[in-house]
Amino acid sequence: MIRREGVWEEATEFQSRYGEQWFTIPNFSVPSMLTVLVLTGILLAAAVYGFVLARSRAKTPVWLHLVVGVGFVVAFLTWAGAGKTSVIPVTSLLAGALALSVPLIFGAMSGIICERSGIINIAIEGQLLFGAFAAAVIASLFTAPYLGLVAAPIAGGLVGALLAWFAVKYQVNQIIVGVVLNTLILGLTSFFFSTLLAENRETWNARQPLGIIEIPLLSQIPIVGPVLFRQTILVYLMYAAVIILQFMLFRSRWGLRTRAVGEHPKAADTVGINVNKRRVWNTVLGGAVAGLGGAFFTIGSGLAFGRDMSAGNGFIALAAMILGKWNPAGALVAAVLFGFSKNLGNVLGTIGSPMPPQLLAMLPYVITIFAVAGLVGRVRAPAAEGIPYTK
Repeated sequence: MIRREGVWEEATEFQSRYGEQWFTIPNFSVPSMLTVLVLTGILLAAAVYGFVLARSRAKTPVWLHLVVGVGFVVAFLTWAGAGKTSVIPVTSLLAGALALSVPLIFGAMSGIICERSGIINIAIEGQLLFGAFAAAVIASLFTAPYLGLVAAPIAGGLVGALLAWFAVKYQVNQIIVGVVLNTLILGLTSFFFSTLLAENRETWNARQPLGIIEIPLLSQIPIVGPVLFRQTILVYLMYAAVIILQFMLFRSRWGLRTRAVGEHPKAADTVGINVNKRRVWNTVLGGAVAGLGGAFFTIGSGLAFGRDMSAGNGFIALAAMILGKWNPAGALVAAVLFGFSKNLGNVLGTIGSPMPPQLLAMLPYVITIFAVAGLVGRVRAPAAEGIPYTK
């Protein structure tokens, strides 16, 4: 696209093609300034409507949140790509956002399993990192990435078991234990990375990527197909984890007992629920789920293990859990939001966005700060979270 003279004549071009599809949606251009002004008007109208609903104490509908979110993103992309020779790759942007969200979603699910039963899981960062390490080492040693996929949740479960041991048996402050475990795993994996893995990379740390699995017919749907149905088995396991946890937490005996233990452990004990046993097993299960998410950094992305690969994703997963109000569906949306913000910076950097790259790199962490600060709405943690229980 050739840049035109004049602000009102500049256009932004969008591209949706990404691999093989049933039919190709051609690239399309929109007038940049006019589109931004129209979307700004829609956003202002939505803000006024939301303010009126808040004043009348009415519940804000989900569609209003969607309109504001999608409208802002489209307006921002239109402004960023105005007059550029590069196109905005819509499908690639969404596919990358989902990929970056995978460890965050697994980490958020891990936090929900643990904290709904009353255990604060600050050790998600260490569980992700140890899962990535175990997946890379086992997959490389046996030249079988699917064995690495089995090793990752075992490694995460071991970290969860340590957390449960100190938090339940010895009633040590759970936040302190989580921080110590994160430091322990970081030091342990760094030591092995600098010695064993570095000395014989081909044996212990070779790349063993999981293969892409295309769902017939569904993977050919334009835009949606390549994003959701042309993925590794790890992404499909993530879909299953969210759906199963959402059902089990609110529609099963296990979920009822888990929530009872996290909200009122004494009442749960009086009806025959073993509170501490439930907390131990949930913490181990949560660690295994986080460890499975850690496998994304290595075999899920086709990379060898690197020092501190988790890079703070465990703490962003905690923020996604809080933003999602300890609900799997809400945490999924929050994690995808963080993943999208990270990939948005990458895409805008490639097309030459006028926004400084430093600000783009800060974007997901700024969102994390706002989420933890509670500016997105009032949230309430499980009542007995972090409180040891003595029978």
